[in-house]
Amino acid sequence: MGIDVRINNNVLDLGQAEVKSFRRELNMKEGHLTRTVAAKLPSGEEVSIHSQRLLSIVDSATGVIRYSLKATNFSGEITLRPYVDFDVKNEDSNYDEKFWDEVGKEVNGGEGYVTAEVRKTFFHVTSGMKFRVLKNGEEIKVDAATEERNKYIANTFTVKVSEGDEITIEKFGVNLSSEYHPKKGLQTRAKELLNAVYAKGFDRMLKEQIDAWAVKWETSDIIIEGDVSAQQGIRFNIFQLNQTYTGEDERLNIGPKGFTGEKYGGSTYWDTEAYCVPFYLATAPQDVSRNLLLYRHKHLQKAIENAEKLGFKNGAALYPMVTMNGEECHNEWEITFEEIHRNGAIAFAIYDYIRYTGDQDYLAPYGFEVLLGISRFWAQRVNWSEAKQKYVMLGVTGPNEYENNVNNNFHTNRMAQWTLRYTLELLIS
Repeated sequence: MGIDVRINNNVLDLGQAEVKSFRRELNMKEGHLTRTVAAKLPSGEEVSIHSQRLLSIVDSATGVIRYSLKATNFSGEITLRPYVDFDVKNEDSNYDEKFWDEVGKEVNGGEGYVTAEVRKTFFHVTSGMKFRVLKNGEEIKVDAATEERNKYIANTFTVKVSEGDEITIEKFGVNLSSEYHPKKGLQTRAKELLNAVYAKGFDRMLKEQIDAWAVKWETSDIIIEGDVSAQQGIRFNIFQLNQTYTGEDERLNIGPKGFTGEKYGGSTYWDTEAYCVPFYLATAPQDVSRNLLLYRHKHLQKAIENAEKLGFKNGAALYPMVTMNGEECHNEWEITFEEIHRNGAIAFAIYDYIRYTGDQDYLAPYGFEVLLGISRFWAQRVNWSEAKQKYVMLGVTGPNEYENNVNNNFHTNRMAQWTLRYTLELLIS
């Protein structure tokens, strides 16, 4: 999204300007975000801003922003600097760490690319931009100066304006990963995709986005009458679920905040099985939910290793509370070791999927192996109480996450009991 703006060489910064009006609107029905602003700079220039952007669900890995500035009360120059910047850090997680090391970059007049490597998992991502400029609705040529530094490229250009003129930049972007394309040709492929959406143009990309979202809403909308806030709230949740996960890749899962917040760092939680799988079962093609369950099967060996670290044996599996690759990534012991109800949520999601879809073919090679590992864990996690003459489960934290070291938490005990019975039923059926 990065576009720096100067008005007569004065930085446009809404934090320093007098903001006369501001509106930001997420169109959940059509899948785009619009912002309109009227602002006065400390130097006196007044400017009207209108921006609209989208992340395409038609052309995967691409997006576009149309950013317009109108000279409300001045003549002079507007300078724009569209850029790509990998030199970022998260403020709300990972202790302000940076995640990327530069692999390569290229910048020319009107476009540029940066390729970087993720430090821990070592896959590559190429981010590219390409833009066009319009003045009062007509495309113009600009003489853009190029700039590059570590993990950063930019173009800078200046356009002369008279009072009432409007300058628009349409910036097309691509983020392409070596998880789907060979590292060697990643930048070449990024250029191909970027050129394709650039040739389409903003208006066609927006039309295709609107049409694609209309299809999604046909199967996933929920109507609440008489409560506007509740109606907006449920549609916001549906929008987030549909834009966050589309189900094409069983290696991927759902972060609790999707892509809208950096808290939790995109990790996988038990929220997926408890809350998200039922939604996708009812609204999306069957493969979407199936791939979420295949994700857990792919991590079964890691779940067994997680249990082994705690002394469990014979293939007992403890799925992580927080993970990227199947390993436990949480660092609080009362959550990591005691919030074991996540095993139950995964088992119940398998049951939910089977009863909803009837996909018995999923059970034999995948689902049953997961259920067996979880059941072996439950069988070893309980111990016999002579006083109660019953099996008990001691030292757990229930799903409300507030009471730690609880003995015989009802939810956890019930899910353990249910999982064992369901697994036995499958064995004899």
